[in-house]
Amino acid sequence: MAAPLITLTDRAVEHARTLLAKAENSAQGLRLAVSTKGCSGLSYVVEYADAPRKFEEVVEAKGVKIFIDPKAIMYLVGAEMDYVEGKFKSGFEFSNPNEKGRCGCGESFHV
Repeated sequence: MAAPLITLTDRAVEHARTLLAKAENSAQGLRLAVSTKGCSGLSYVVEYADAPRKFEEVVEAKGVKIFIDPKAIMYLVGAEMDYVEGKFKSGFEFSNPNEKGRCGCGESFHV
């Protein structure tokens, strides 16, 4: 069996479950994409997803579905999605072997 496109930590799975339980619509999972913005050029985007779109990859971790935008796949192979909660910042964070660098604030990256 091939390794999943991305992996999720237990914290990421638990937070995703919490978000999906609170969703106002019938979200089936979370969509993960990459957009062109920020100091370094690329930024991760996480949003609710009702169903997979054409050509999206679906990664399931402990019952949580992550729909991966086909344009983001080449940037995300081998990445790990985590959830971090701190005094000044909380949110999903990514450990991505494809990143060559990040901007100073950590909001964007380049490959």
